[in-house]
Amino acid sequence: MEFTVRQIAALINGKVQGNDALPINQLAKIEEGQPGSISFLSNLKYEPYLYTTQASAVIVDGSFEPKKPVAATLIFVENSYSAFTRLLEEYHRQMSFARVGVEQPSYLAENSTVGEQVYRGAFSYIGRNCRIGNNVKIYPHVFIGDNVQIGDNTILHPGVRVLENCVVGSHCTLHPNAVIGSDGFGFAPQPDGTYKTIPQLGNVILEDYVSVGANTTIDCATMGSTIIRRGAKLDNLIQIGHNVEIGANTVIAAQTGISGSTKIGANCTIGGQAGIGGHISIADHTRIGAQSGVGKSIKEPGQAINGTPSQDLKESLKSQVLIRQLPQLEKRISALEKKGIGDQ
Repeated sequence: MEFTVRQIAALINGKVQGNDALPINQLAKIEEGQPGSISFLSNLKYEPYLYTTQASAVIVDGSFEPKKPVAATLIFVENSYSAFTRLLEEYHRQMSFARVGVEQPSYLAENSTVGEQVYRGAFSYIGRNCRIGNNVKIYPHVFIGDNVQIGDNTILHPGVRVLENCVVGSHCTLHPNAVIGSDGFGFAPQPDGTYKTIPQLGNVILEDYVSVGANTTIDCATMGSTIIRRGAKLDNLIQIGHNVEIGANTVIAAQTGISGSTKIGANCTIGGQAGIGGHISIADHTRIGAQSGVGKSIKEPGQAINGTPSQDLKESLKSQVLIRQLPQLEKRISALEKKGIGDQ
């Protein structure tokens, strides 16, 4: 895709110094810029590259004053980093939503409806009684079960599975091989030591602007719904158990596991490989460190916790310092014992 510097400046509310008619067809790091690319300068340690880059245009802060002549066209904005992020978002949107139409072979079952400007990739499957919104992009090998609803402007990348009765909101992104609505881990122990499968009859609801990472699995509820609230972002390789609720704008890093029926509040941050037990509640604005093990409810909002079992972050850091000092403490105690100090 190609734009002019003038069009890009209008998008990011920038002021051009140089040739605003130059064509731009790619984004690049400032040190790797080539003719036809656009870059940005935010961190001044990269300023030397501004004078040598071959990029056609560079976005800079409005307060920036070059120390040497610059060959590239400059676009002055309030905040160059934010402006370039906005440009990345628009580029991603244009690329992601460029495809329209139906590739064959693909399957659409009876009583299902598909909105306008939809893309259906080869080998995609849409079950019965589904409602697919406008501008939805369904990439190859996506499976959509019966009675599924998908809102407008949602992208399902290759290999995504959305199982029966699930609801996916608008402006969602499901990355490759994410599974929405897999069976919850429900087994009832029997007197003879075996386990009997408990049917999982509920569904999963993803509200608007939710992102689900590659190979992340979200189990359906036993009854009712597993719910991922508006704006939540889930990284790759996350396991969400049945009947879990994730609050709005909560961010969860890779390899985290959340056990069934746990309620996580809004605007929480959960580090990678965290393990969260079942049937507990996590208050809003909680920050959970990587590899933490959380086995009880966190009732006070805004806490930062860490460790296994999890504890207050400051207390956890103090404990880590003391643990590192144990070898020295052991030597001091042995020396005192040799001197007879502490003998009864």
